[in-house]
Amino acid sequence: MTELTKTLELKLVDPNAHKRRKLCETREVYQQALRDAFDAGCTTQTEANDVVVTYDLSGYAKNALKKYVPQLTTTYNAGDLHDDHPVRFTTEGLRLDHQPENAIEWYVKIPHHEDYHLWMPAQPNPDQRDWLEALNAGDAEMGESRLFQRDGTWYLHVTATRDVEDSSEASDDERTPVGVDIGEASLVTVCHRDDHGSPIRPELWADEGKTVRRLRKTYFSATRRLQERGSDRLVESFGDDLWNQIDDVLHRVTREVVEYAESVENPVLVLEDLTYIRESMDYGEYMNRRLHGWGFAKLHAQIRYKAVEKGIPVETVNPRNTSKECHACGEVGYRPKQATFRCTNDDCWMGEYQADVNGAINIADRYLSGESRSREHPNDDDSAEDGARLTAPQDSQADAETQQSTLGTDAS
Repeated sequence: MTELTKTLELKLVDPNAHKRRKLCETREVYQQALRDAFDAGCTTQTEANDVVVTYDLSGYAKNALKKYVPQLTTTYNAGDLHDDHPVRFTTEGLRLDHQPENAIEWYVKIPHHEDYHLWMPAQPNPDQRDWLEALNAGDAEMGESRLFQRDGTWYLHVTATRDVEDSSEASDDERTPVGVDIGEASLVTVCHRDDHGSPIRPELWADEGKTVRRLRKTYFSATRRLQERGSDRLVESFGDDLWNQIDDVLHRVTREVVEYAESVENPVLVLEDLTYIRESMDYGEYMNRRLHGWGFAKLHAQIRYKAVEKGIPVETVNPRNTSKECHACGEVGYRPKQATFRCTNDDCWMGEYQADVNGAINIADRYLSGESRSREHPNDDDSAEDGARLTAPQDSQADAETQQSTLGTDAS
């Protein structure tokens, strides 16, 4: 059995004027509480609680804020915070009701404040119906939910987790590890070793990396000019279109990564552990925000759930020095250029190698060496994993060259 987490998207159906007003009130109060706690520099849940406790919000929204604010304050400057964050509710906040005899079968109860809730009809993504039914039947666990508005329509993203059967009964020793290296030059690189231990069939998504960088640059250059003119509505519309294009690229690439794994006998996809990546992000304020804004978590999440749905296991390893070590001899080398790795061991046959492929092989080898570790970190969420738009453009306009959106046309 493998635990699979997925984000379900529910579109709220035609709320009347009263309910629209209540949704707007919830969003405005939440964002003001978030802003005040963020400006206060709260780095612990206790500090955040002292700020948000006085606001007219449900306890579910306050508890979500207490968890979220310390994550933000360790990454962004207070002046960078954008005003369009989704409203978060903790696990217990949302309730589902299924009425199959009605034209609109699903209803959700959304907390407004402590003593007032909104029951609203909702339409799920048709491809996610079985997940919603599993939640309603108690066969899946509900996680955090997020409320936001897009193009005038209100949506809920709901995290759901359930166990799925592994399609292969191969033991760990019988599996073929496929290393997955995520970067900015090549968006994703995958490679594995053949039966003789030689690297085989590397695949790089370099053009997609260029496309994402171009779209991000276009977004931030254009929106900066629009904001200077006070054209906030144009900024939102223009941004949604570009971020959706980016998300389409991510979905296509991660689907192709899983297809690559399917072509390998008894595969296991091996990713770098995000916990270690964040803990090692100490490269100065600009680079820290730059790395945080890049879509590591989004890409990991999409690869993970698509692989698990195909019955392909996913493991994570410590990423330390995977981009610096030579996959042939283990010597720590260097990268004279972005795409080139150079081994400094004169006795090593390799000399120079494609840097991203070298990293992917090292990641796969970490699994073979027994360094793989299950993803058992309940606090691993670094704001991008469940499909809501969390790292851009809402969170920070100042991270102009670096932010990565995670909002797509449909939830993942």
